[in-house]
Amino acid sequence: MDLTDIEALEARFNGELQACADDRALTALHDAYLSRKRGHIGEIMRQLPQVDPSVRGAVGQRANALKRRVEEAIEKRRAELAEAAQQAIVDLVDVTLPGIRPRRGFIHPISQTRREICRIFMQMGYSIEDGPELDTEYYNFEAANIPRDHPARDAQDSFYVTDDLLLRTHTTPVQIHAMERRKPPLRIIAPGRVFRRDATDATHTPMFFQVEGLVVGKGISFAHLRGTLQTFAHMMFGPDVKLRLRPSYFPFVEPGAEVDISCFLCKGNGCRVCKDSGWIEILGAGMVHPALFDRVGYDRKEVTGFAFGMGIDRITLLKHGIEDTRLFFENDYRFLSQFRS
Repeated sequence: MDLTDIEALEARFNGELQACADDRALTALHDAYLSRKRGHIGEIMRQLPQVDPSVRGAVGQRANALKRRVEEAIEKRRAELAEAAQQAIVDLVDVTLPGIRPRRGFIHPISQTRREICRIFMQMGYSIEDGPELDTEYYNFEAANIPRDHPARDAQDSFYVTDDLLLRTHTTPVQIHAMERRKPPLRIIAPGRVFRRDATDATHTPMFFQVEGLVVGKGISFAHLRGTLQTFAHMMFGPDVKLRLRPSYFPFVEPGAEVDISCFLCKGNGCRVCKDSGWIEILGAGMVHPALFDRVGYDRKEVTGFAFGMGIDRITLLKHGIEDTRLFFENDYRFLSQFRS
């Protein structure tokens, strides 16, 4: 081993360096010359003890200098390749051409329906109330006149977080909180997400959107309820829609009713949306149960009230003639872009 061998190794390295056309080749070259165990320069350092003592120092210095030059040359070549790759990309782009505009987002169809419902009731003088999605058993059930042994609890399997806290199964707790905070007269709607342990299918999801309304004051009657819902139906579905109320049971109202509208698609003649009946069920309603007034400190002899509730998802399905609610949650741009407002 002498200085001539080191010069030959450097010349060999320079030739191989120029032949490297990508980062992978540079990495292989780095390992071939600088690896401690298998590198060429490392081999020189390991052979130094056998070199003639008269030239050993000069060989060692030259080997160390070669190591530094190899490291610097590889990094320089790596930077040159990176710059060339970047320039190649730039050369492919005509910067004088107009750019590609990103796709604009838009309001989800369920949110559009929610806003429309809120707008209608605000025009009728209602205010919007909000409340926690995580609430106590008391506000979700007992305060809404659904005691622990009530069969309605079986119909609303719930998501419990603790023994007493659960994700609300309806927005009725918002009404209870509002009545505790405010004195009558009261006219509010409570839109929001609700949660029930339902199996996902075309008409059910474990999370969906609901809006409930509440009116409390002196002399509030069932006629006021019907008139309010008739006005809502006309503004939401068209002026020719008819309203039908059928007796039904809900724990928090008495009397209660299921509310149907004449099919706005077939005009009552029968179609797939109304299942050939000419009528579509849209919500439940009734007069506020006096037990709710007792729990919030209202005088049942002084005030009466009505309440109603509807699924925003269902209203959206009906308005657009969609048969599967899962489409709203699959985030398919092709589907959702049809509802651009």
